[in-house]
Amino acid sequence: MFALLWLLLIRPQRKRIQEQRQLHEEIEVGDEILTAGGFYGHVRKLGDDDDLVVEIAPGTEVRMARRAVAAIVPVEEEDAEPGAIDELRS
Repeated sequence: MFALLWLLLIRPQRKRIQEQRQLHEEIEVGDEILTAGGFYGHVRKLGDDDDLVVEIAPGTEVRMARRAVAAIVPVEEEDAEPGAIDELRS
């Protein structure tokens, strides 16, 4: 019974925790991130152990905890024209 509990509950949870810890250690200045609150931003400064400064809009920087980072957004290839994305946002 304990082995079944280990395989179905404990082991996957430990794996998720380890992956999240690794993600937080890999954050670098310039990375685009997604926060747990749903904000996208660019890392501008790494603080002490548990905080970082993120620019969420031009000229708007916020200090936040590393544990609030849900994902690092992968860099996409520049297939579209440089102004095409800005036109879509308008």
